[in-house]
Amino acid sequence: MRRLGLIPVLLLAGCGGDPPAAVPPAAAQPERPFRPAGDAAERPQGRWLTARVLAPVRLRATPDGRRLERVRPRTEFGSPRVLAVLRRRAGWLQVIAAERPNHRPAWIPAGRARLGGVDVSVHVDRSERVLSVRRGRRVLRRMPVAVGRPGTETPTGRFAVTDRLRTRDPNSPYGCCALALSGHQTKLLAGWPGGDRLAVHATPQPETVGRAASLGCLRAKTRDVQALLQMVPLGAPVFVRA
Repeated sequence: MRRLGLIPVLLLAGCGGDPPAAVPPAAAQPERPFRPAGDAAERPQGRWLTARVLAPVRLRATPDGRRLERVRPRTEFGSPRVLAVLRRRAGWLQVIAAERPNHRPAWIPAGRARLGGVDVSVHVDRSERVLSVRRGRRVLRRMPVAVGRPGTETPTGRFAVTDRLRTRDPNSPYGCCALALSGHQTKLLAGWPGGDRLAVHATPQPETVGRAASLGCLRAKTRDVQALLQMVPLGAPVFVRA
């Protein structure tokens, strides 16, 4: 339930404890510069295509095909909804959306979104427990991360950044802040009261960073997550490999 002026509580996998309330949208999600395309047929600058949703739209299984979930111009956390684009086809965009299961993209009409592009991508090596931020082939920053422990391993594949959030309490299970991802943890523990969304977040237990210690989320040191919030735009692709 949405409280006036507040983003809904942050429900993410792999964190433990009670989920904190996030700060108001203006503080939690300052909008980053967005390079729009003047015409849908143009390719904007940026290696990785994105689409900012401009009006409520129904996701589709195929172009003009079966109707799926409905999405709005802002996420459940109050951020502008910027989707990663995988393909373009005659007035349609294939996108990664958090409303869909992992590795199950959907389609939206190109006219309901503003095409953009980003150059930054995030890459996670689960076995090495390292996250790197890249611009092209150049590594901008590398950091150790905690990954999912045996039985609740961090899912692999391609995801996207949906929200950049700050908590009120640096001692919360999420630490100071988090990058929410489009992916979902499919190996939830029985009785787990939280959500299934994946994230890269800070932690009040920095000793777990670099270990297989979470329920699926990626935990990093506070200074590293703060840097991620400044470096990684909405819609940026996130690649997790085993």
